[in-house]
Amino acid sequence: MFVYKFALQSILKAVFLSLVLLIGLHAQDYPNKPIRIIVPTPPGAGPDSDLRQMAPRLSQILGQPVVIENKPGASGKIAAEYASKAAPDGYTFILGTPTVFAIGPFLFNNLNFDIKKDFTPVSLISTTAFALTVNASVPAANASAFVSLSKSNPQFSNVGDIGLGSTPHLAAEWFNSLSNSDLKFIHYNTTTPYADVMGGQIAGIFEAILPIYGNVKTGKLKVLAISGKTRSPLLPDVPTFAESGFPTYDPKVWIGLLAPSETPKQIITKVSNAIKEVARMPETIQQRRDSFSESVGSSPEEFAQFLEAERSKWSDVIKRSNIKIDN
Repeated sequence: MFVYKFALQSILKAVFLSLVLLIGLHAQDYPNKPIRIIVPTPPGAGPDSDLRQMAPRLSQILGQPVVIENKPGASGKIAAEYASKAAPDGYTFILGTPTVFAIGPFLFNNLNFDIKKDFTPVSLISTTAFALTVNASVPAANASAFVSLSKSNPQFSNVGDIGLGSTPHLAAEWFNSLSNSDLKFIHYNTTTPYADVMGGQIAGIFEAILPIYGNVKTGKLKVLAISGKTRSPLLPDVPTFAESGFPTYDPKVWIGLLAPSETPKQIITKVSNAIKEVARMPETIQQRRDSFSESVGSSPEEFAQFLEAERSKWSDVIKRSNIKIDN
């Protein structure tokens, strides 16, 4: 019996060492074929555009083509479920967004994947500021004045968003609770609210600035406050929410890269380092600034901590607002 146990232990140890060796050799040879990144948005959407800007630079560093595969729909659940079932060999990744990896688990029932168990963080790529943007005729010069105006005149209490449980909706809910306002939320599920903001049918919107920046420059819209620690160089006269009296209000959208769980650590580290290298390129930094974004490029550990903070923040907002989507 002793001999049998000893032999079995020796075999298991040999198998384990062989697996370790194979993983090590695989990582050293990595990558030797195209790398695929699953994107949960349609071509041309913000996250897709940002990734396509950096893909050629990432490809150059890794020495293999970086192929983008769009799988939009169902608030990102289609892409996430697909990526969760991919082989953990370092050739399939998913572009993470708040909707899928920070908000969705607290909004949706019966998800066919687990954001923590099925995915491994690789790197936070960039973050994008949110803003309170209103029709140019709204008689408020800053966020505090808008709060007072919305309380005193229901005409200015309607704000639009792109759907129940969307990041703009939750950002508005968060501000509503924090400022003790009485905002009314208009959900535009199949269209965007921008035309109605410009037309004055609704007062404003909490959203990233880039989609409405052109109308801000022409004077049809005005930005009352922007998230982040510092003002945007593109809008130097617009204060941050912290400067406006809301120091704890800091909504943002972001993109980051995740891999199927069990992807070898050596591969995760290699791809993370490549993203950090791209993030520090002057052309990447400038492109992000032009989009009201910050180029980040983080370690897997830093991205994991960031994800936990985001999930905690948005889960609190969802609980306070009592929002649940049964699908």
